[in-house]
Parts: sequence; structure tokens; C-alpha cells
Amino acid sequence: MPSVSAHVALTLARHIDAVFGVMGNGNAYFLDAIEKQTDATFTAVRHEQGAVVAADAHFRASGRIAAATSTYGAGFTNTLTALAEAVQAHVPLVLVVGDEPTSGPRPWDVDQIAIASAVGARTYTAGRTDAAATTIIAIEHALTYRVPVVLAIPYDVASLDAGPVPEAPAPRVPAPLAPKGEYAEGMIDVIAEALRGAKRPFLLAGRGAWLAGAGAALGELAAATGALTASTALGRGIFPETGFDLGVTGGFGAEGAMELVREADVAVVFGASLNQFTMRFGALFAPGTRVFQIDTAPAATHAHVGGFVRGDARLVAEALVARLGSAGGSGWRESVDIDAARSYETGNDLAPDGRLDPRSAARRIAELLPEDRVVVSDGGHFIGWANMYWPVASPDRMMMVGTAFQSIGQGWPSVVGAALARRESTVVLTSGDGGGLMAIADLESAVRAAAGRGIAVVWNDAAYGAEINLYGLKGLAEGPMRIPEVDFAAFGAAVGAEGVVVRTLADLDRLAAWTREDPATRRFLVLDLRISGDVIAPYQEEIIRINS
Repeated sequence: MPSVSAHVALTLARHIDAVFGVMGNGNAYFLDAIEKQTDATFTAVRHEQGAVVAADAHFRASGRIAAATSTYGAGFTNTLTALAEAVQAHVPLVLVVGDEPTSGPRPWDVDQIAIASAVGARTYTAGRTDAAATTIIAIEHALTYRVPVVLAIPYDVASLDAGPVPEAPAPRVPAPLAPKGEYAEGMIDVIAEALRGAKRPFLLAGRGAWLAGAGAALGELAAATGALTASTALGRGIFPETGFDLGVTGGFGAEGAMELVREADVAVVFGASLNQFTMRFGALFAPGTRVFQIDTAPAATHAHVGGFVRGDARLVAEALVARLGSAGGSGWRESVDIDAARSYETGNDLAPDGRLDPRSAARRIAELLPEDRVVVSDGGHFIGWANMYWPVASPDRMMMVGTAFQSIGQGWPSVVGAALARRESTVVLTSGDGGGLMAIADLESAVRAAAGRGIAVVWNDAAYGAEINLYGLKGLAEGPMRIPEVDFAAFGAAVGAEGVVVRTLADLDRLAAWTREDPATRRFLVLDLRISGDVIAPYQEEIIRINS
């Protein structure tokens, strides 16, 4: 008869087709059932953090919920940073773990429910008679609240016979949040009137708008109002019309584009939290700009918001389009030079210290990357370069796993999840040497999962660049901030990738040739860019100004 673990695996596999993890005592029976009794694909990673990261990236790249799995105790605690990131980033996933026996903890057990709760994750525990129902409840919780959940299988319950697997109902997914009440409807009227009378209207959209499927409605609204548009870093590419789009707001934005945003007299923000980075630490909008926000949060998320509607971004955008009709625009967006406003510094071939200028390297890589690409980013000073110079087609093609929790070391396993979610696209990792070393165990996982559809660009400045810029410049000891220069090309070759040390722009010619080769026969490519740490990304300069 099927075991409790099989009940969990079989029920989970009806709704989740990808599982990532590390096998151990606590999840051995679960993984046996996944492999032998379901069609779900199990992909092994080499560190338990990587299991959660891969499931996280899989959802961001595809919109399909995935599962991670680890054993109990040390296996579970290894997942915590990635679990906290998924909580902060509102990414639904299910983490299936072993747990202490029902008879009580052993010396190597910890209070996993309390630990998961401490980082914001709810735990559901499977029993002998309710494992299938508990699994459905866990999936439903993850999808409803857009958070990771932990599904625990006690050690002494995992292999118990549980009888035939029952037909459990499908998880319920909540309907989009419609604006309700007289105030909400009145505020939509106010926003419509403000846009109708605006001389310089501006629309800003974030990842929440993408998850709501608001892209088409926002395109109609931009056309109806003649608004300039822009997105947050996690909403890049959401507006269908790129000709009047200013790119990314905040520290990743081009200076000319940000100057145009400050000229706006009316700004409407859809599905963006307006954090300090998007808002340029409060300087994104001019004091006279009327700022409205549409979000599913209970209240406005920034002090500069003058009018707020709680609701689904798509539904509110459609309501505004219906109210405005073919209002026409003021002609503002046709009067500005968008290309000039969006331009970034070109950089030099080499920086004054003789190392590669990251700006020119980023620009050259952008020219060579395959058009059908998904970019995954680790955290660190280098995040400015890809966000500034590498355009993507839509928000599900640029993900920064780690930034919500301000963590590094989640880049390599992000490749694993994205590669499984987008089996035809090239997955491009952008990582620093600090984060790259922290997660180096899953370099092997990335190479195995993506193979000839994977590229890793390692911005190797032999330092923790953000710390050098923030604290080294203040005179703090730089010894702990420095990293002996590591040969990532050799690391890649050791696990079956092709590694290239890039010291000049000419060395990037190998990328040009690689993109023309058959993905089925070429190898994963690791580009080890020996860049100058003296060239500081504009977003980091902004942080330095604030902190100085």
C-alpha cells in the first residue's frame, strides 16, 4: 500500500511538475515515490539552499509553482536564507522536509516549525490519515498568500502504510482583488480625471502588475493618455510599446530618463512596492508630482503617494481605460528624445588600473547574447551592469533571487530552476566573485541543468565590491573585503563547462562564436571577467551619497 510519503508525492505531483532537492534520511521515501510513481521531474542540487532557490527561480521564470525538498535538521536549516528570500519576494513554493519523530526530538533535531515561522513561512505536518489533504492545503496556502510553505513529514511516519491515495480537490486560487466600495470607485474616477488633464503623464509598473497580467491593459492606458512609461527592476518589459518607455526607474535608470520622470505632473504606479531603491531614496518624483498607487497591499507603501486604490493592477487599469476612452495625449512623449534619455555611459575598453571596464564589457555582452534569453542575477555591487545594459523581453526573463532579503550566493542554483522552466531559452547568470564562491557547490548543478543553453558571467573584481564602496571608502579595514583572485574559468572546466578568462573586449569574441553553435553540442560557458573595482555602478554611487 502507498506510504504517507507516497501520498504526499502523488498528490503534490498532480499540481507541481518540478522538484529540486538534496536526498537524505528524512525525504528518502518521498523522493522514491516521486521518482517511481509520478511524472514529476526531480533535479538534484548540491546544497539544500539551492533546492529552494531553484524552486523560487522556476516560479519567477514560468509562473508555475515548484517544490523543493531536504532532509530534517541540518538539511532543513541549510534552506533558511533561501526560504527567507522567497518569503520577502512573495514567491509561492512548497518545501517538503523530513522532521523529528512524533515521539519527540532526537539530539540532531531542531524546532523546525519555530525556525520556519521566524523567517515567515508556515509549516503543515503530514499525518498517516491526512497526508493528501494536508498537501493540498499547503499548495493552496502558497498560492493564496504568495509565500513559501513547509510541508513536514515526521521521520516515524514517512514509511507507514496509508492506504489508497484519495482524490483530493484541486487547490483553490483566489480571484483577482477587485476594487470595492465607494471610496475605491471614487478614487479611480479621480485618477482618470487627473490623467485626462495631465500635461506630462507617467505610468510606472512593477512585478505585481506582471503577475496580475496587466501588460495589455497598461499598454492601452499608456496609449489613451499619451504617457511615458517605465518599470521597476523586476517589472522590466511589461509595457508592450517600447518606443515611449524609459526603462528601469531608480538607481538602475539612465540619468536622462530619471530627469524626465521628475518632469511628470501625474504619475500612476501599478503593482510596485516603491521601495527606497525604486524611489531613489525619495527623489524619483518632483515635489509637485501627483502620485497615485494601485496595489494589493492594505495601504499605500510610500509617503509620496497622494491617492491609493487597493486592487488588482489589471482590473484597475482596465477600469481606467474604460473611463478615459480615446482621451488622447498631451503630446509630451512625442516631444522628447527617448533614445537619448535612455543612454548609459559607454565606458572604456580598460579602466585606468588596466583591468576591464565593466560598462564596456556589459555593452559588448548585450550585443552578443541570444535574443531568446532569461537573465538570472545573484546579489552584489555588479547587479547594476546587467540591469542597465542587458534588455529583456518581459519581467519573467529577468530575476534577481536574493535582493529581497539582501543576500548573495543564490546565483548558480537560480540557473537550475530557470533552465527547467524555460527549456528552449538561453539562461544567463550574472554573478560576482563573492556570491559565486558562496554557492560554488551548485556550479555543477547549473552546468548539468542548463548544459549548452547556459552562460555565466562572473564579474570578478577580487573583492566584495559593495562593501569596498560603502565601507572601504570610509576608511574601514579592507582586508576582510578583499578576495584572492579566483579562476572561475577553471572552476567551470572542472565540472564540464567551457571556461574563458576575459581580460579584454576581444576575449568576448568567444561568446560571439558560442552563440552561433548548436546548443545540443556546445558546453555551458563560464565567462570570468577580470573587471576593475574602481568603476562604481551609478546605483551604488547613489547609496554612497545617501550614506556619506
